[in-house]
Amino acid sequence: MSFVATSTGSIAPLILFAAVATVTPGGATALATASGSQFGFRRSIPLMAGIALGLASLAAAAAAGLAGVLLAAPVLQTGMKAIGSAYLLWLAWRVARSGAPDLDRSTAAPTTLLGGACLLWLNPKGWAMALGAAASFAMLANGPLHLALLLGGAFGVSAAVSLSLWCAAGVLLARLVRTERQWRIVNTLLGVLLAVSIVPMWR
Repeated sequence: MSFVATSTGSIAPLILFAAVATVTPGGATALATASGSQFGFRRSIPLMAGIALGLASLAAAAAAGLAGVLLAAPVLQTGMKAIGSAYLLWLAWRVARSGAPDLDRSTAAPTTLLGGACLLWLNPKGWAMALGAAASFAMLANGPLHLALLLGGAFGVSAAVSLSLWCAAGVLLARLVRTERQWRIVNTLLGVLLAVSIVPMWR
């Protein structure tokens, strides 16, 4: 079966899986919402692109077999968990301490494309999910490269769409929240959600 010959019907379960996996609330969606509320949609594009590219490359790597190698090394997994957790806690602290958005403030710095990608690359739970997807949908492809293209495309596009929706929700939130006290509450809640997303990583 060639890449061109793969029918939409045959990849529908993969598309559904990727859509549900990416739209579900978690660390990436919380960060996209917080970025949208603080910096607006346009300035949040590098973050969203980084997360989408990170997930796409992670899924492609899993299809190529790299995820199995990483998950077979307990020491490496623990190191990734520690670094990933520290990074997420730092982001959560930044979000929680943010005040009302000032989009013209020169010191305001949204998370970069590389920072968004790191959110996925340093998450062993993400690697496990990608490995599970590679195993579940391997029959759709005629080889690792074909599977890498399928998974990378499905997860990358799904992530871009879902993150755009969450970021737009953050932009809308910025229009509804007015006072400094309300912003402290909202930012604290978003920071807590981002910090809580670490818990499944250690299960």
